[in-house]
Amino acid sequence: MPSRRATIKSLAKINLDLRVLNQRPDGFHELRTVFQTISLADTIDIEYEPTRRTSISIEDPLAIPGNLVVKAAQAVLDALKIHARVHFRLRKKIPMGGGLGGGSSNAASILLTLPVLIGRPLDVQQIAAELGSDVPFFLTGGAAVGIGRGTEVYEIPDIKPEPLLVISSGLHVATGPAYQALGRGLTASDSSSKINEFQAFVRVLASRHSATAASPFSANDFEAVVFREFPQLQTIVRKLSQLGTSRGRPGVRMTGSGSAIFAVFGSRPERDCAEAILKGDRLFAKYLVMPGALVDRRGYQKLWRRQLHQHMGADQSLWPPQSRYAK
Repeated sequence: MPSRRATIKSLAKINLDLRVLNQRPDGFHELRTVFQTISLADTIDIEYEPTRRTSISIEDPLAIPGNLVVKAAQAVLDALKIHARVHFRLRKKIPMGGGLGGGSSNAASILLTLPVLIGRPLDVQQIAAELGSDVPFFLTGGAAVGIGRGTEVYEIPDIKPEPLLVISSGLHVATGPAYQALGRGLTASDSSSKINEFQAFVRVLASRHSATAASPFSANDFEAVVFREFPQLQTIVRKLSQLGTSRGRPGVRMTGSGSAIFAVFGSRPERDCAEAILKGDRLFAKYLVMPGALVDRRGYQKLWRRQLHQHMGADQSLWPPQSRYAK
């Protein structure tokens, strides 16, 4: 059989809201968060060919240690009990270590693509959770609530594809120490109030369908501890928050445990004006300023159907994508 190929855009995410509750007995922390896919993306070329012995290789200029792309491919082949030659070419655009979920998105992209190229259906939910806390979210995209350690994902009504800016400072925030600095024990006295505040944010987000409108109700618990260590991040947030117009201020937050900062705007002209101002600011000259937009679930899944169109079956409305090669 000739090899089968696909080129995939692997989208980033932001956390519109992130609350850290108590530490769990398994060592992870209980979270409440709202994930949202954005247009910033890596590109992955995938080539699959059945063989008698498994060979997985990747062209990765960054030489990422323990690359989740390779781990995801091995997990799929193991689950299907098949051998194959799988080759990847990874072109990174999503900054690493910024809380934008690039590695998790890459892994989910393999979980969605490989079964289609192989022609064998596979329930990848459990594999996704084992690969990483953010991976399950990228199986559906759009806006979703994540609970537990983030692997329990529940879709919420999509919000407007508002424009945004993502600022990458290049600073590396170690996730483990960030959690430790929060000082959450097995019980947390303020968990009830945090959950109530989180639910209030989700209600406003769902009713207004706008990240900008809901932003005043949002929070990211990591900001307090991360900004103490890296005050320049707080400076970025303050400057971005001042870039509003008479229509209102942008919604500005740090994503994940940092260090990327995002600002969501009410319109593209507002976003473009803010970007022009930042480019003339000496502070931002050393940072990576990336324009983009929120991507709703419909847009996310439409992208996937377009990417895998030639390999999909007749009913392309099904999700996850189904293979035309299935017997």
